[in-house]
Amino acid sequence: MKYALFTGAAGGLGGASALALIEKGWTVFAADYDEVALKKKADIVGFVPIKVDITNMESIEAAKQEVLKTTDHLDAVINFAGIHSMGSLIEGDIVKTVERMVDINVLGMIRINRVFFDMVKKGNGRIINCSSECGWMKAQPFNGPYSITKYAVEAYSDSLRRELLFQDIKCVKIQPGSFKTQMHGQASAAFDKMINNTEYYKKTLSKMKPMMLVELKMANDPKYLVRAVVEACEADKPKNLYRVKNSKLLGTLEFVPDKVIDSIYKVLLKNK
Repeated sequence: MKYALFTGAAGGLGGASALALIEKGWTVFAADYDEVALKKKADIVGFVPIKVDITNMESIEAAKQEVLKTTDHLDAVINFAGIHSMGSLIEGDIVKTVERMVDINVLGMIRINRVFFDMVKKGNGRIINCSSECGWMKAQPFNGPYSITKYAVEAYSDSLRRELLFQDIKCVKIQPGSFKTQMHGQASAAFDKMINNTEYYKKTLSKMKPMMLVELKMANDPKYLVRAVVEACEADKPKNLYRVKNSKLLGTLEFVPDKVIDSIYKVLLKNK
């Protein structure tokens, strides 16, 4: 029997990946803040729901005690919990927005790995951190809050991987592109709200919206990400990095000088 602690396991992508592991014979301790979503899967054999707030150390320590009732070791810790928010970096309550996203997307991951590391060590397991294509691609306008957190996840994961070399523990990064989830259904409304609330960028954001909708239509089937998660968990020699269905268009921009990219944005999205 293999055991995994999986944060964000009540969500669409996390949930699908957790179920795929269960089908492979794993027991998954599904850690999530969404108690209602957890209860919907509570009857699945191998799915052990644990409500946890990854911004709170006491909550994480309590979750560990729940896991210890079943096992004293873990074969994997999989960090999928996170939030996404777009917005201007010079408008609104941006400081609180970024603070919250860092607390969940970055510090939440660090807290989980710190608390459960001894169980991973005992099980000779591995740590899997979900980053994003936004963690390695050039940051795009109005996606700054999210990019900030994923750049941080990249640096944290690389440093952790090299540190854990001396403990013979694997640390794997997964960089997903865009996938079809419930979040996509909310994106258009969220973008409209951003347009309505901006003081400086109404025209710019209005021009960006059709581009965003095109990207959403190109979102990928979650099966590709699920496959990568299962491989990262089960492979004898997992890759350091799984880059899954990243945007070819945005990836191409990595080879374009910043001055050129800035000029293109200014022409396409000029505010006047």
